[in-house]
Amino acid sequence: MRVLFITSTRIGDAVLSTGLLDYLCKTYQGIEVTVASGVLSAPLFRQFPRVRRVIEIKKGSFNSHWIKLWSNTIGTAWDLVVDLRGSALSYILITKRRKIIGRPSSGEHRVETLGRLFELSPPPSPRLEIENYKSYRDLEAIASHGIIGLGVTANWLPKIWPGARFVELADALTKKNGTFENAKVAVFGGPGEEALANPILDALGDKAVDFVGNLTITETAAFLKKCKVFVGNDSGLMHMSAALGVPTLGLFGPSMPEHYGPWGPHARSVRSDISFKELVQTPQFDHRKTEILMQGLSSKKVLKALEKLVSELSEKGHQW
Repeated sequence: MRVLFITSTRIGDAVLSTGLLDYLCKTYQGIEVTVASGVLSAPLFRQFPRVRRVIEIKKGSFNSHWIKLWSNTIGTAWDLVVDLRGSALSYILITKRRKIIGRPSSGEHRVETLGRLFELSPPPSPRLEIENYKSYRDLEAIASHGIIGLGVTANWLPKIWPGARFVELADALTKKNGTFENAKVAVFGGPGEEALANPILDALGDKAVDFVGNLTITETAAFLKKCKVFVGNDSGLMHMSAALGVPTLGLFGPSMPEHYGPWGPHARSVRSDISFKELVQTPQFDHRKTEILMQGLSSKKVLKALEKLVSELSEKGHQW
């Protein structure tokens, strides 16, 4: 059964689609999947055993990336095309069935929108496969201290929690009698985001481990999996952590956890005391130019939310 699975070019949305991909791979016998995804997220899909090919979508001028994808897929008679981009391409490919995403319902999470394509309730949770990085001898050494993961960056500046508050949170968690006393603090970010992370790394000093811009995305997943907890801005890293089953707390302000909060039984969100409407629905807001809009979320509120998550999971028998 030949399936074309067209997912997002953004890491976060691509990760959220992995639950649906996993459902397809486990439901249909003899399935062979071709995934079309963004360049950065493509390696994550190569870990799925039923994925035979990954086509990397690199955005080009005048939508030339769609022409390239058409040329790579038009020669196959597909049994099923799943299009999570809602593109015109899916209508011109030869296929027995099409599942093309539509508009989300009011208040619907992205994962629920994806599940509705196949009338799945509850929708399948995102999940990631990871490689076993035996060559990274320092991975187990770092993990032996216990790791708190911090995702201190995001794809646009307004969503980024102030660095000083990440430091306050880390200090509170790792101090004597703190929830994760003496744990190491792994600071995660992508290439080109070093300037955002460096002040946090400098302030944390020896307790910090620098994972900003120096790991591949699959290596990042392997290190995330070793974290006791992960606290991060609304970002692809946050969704990766939740999909790996790591206890995850997402930080929200000018984006909506109802639509894009981390998904899973070990995931929670906490948002700014300043409303979404006040932050975003103003003439001045421009996600490309507006400065940080997360000042309304205190480190005390985040610490309280994280301690509540730890308590809830401990009561359910989670092994720390």
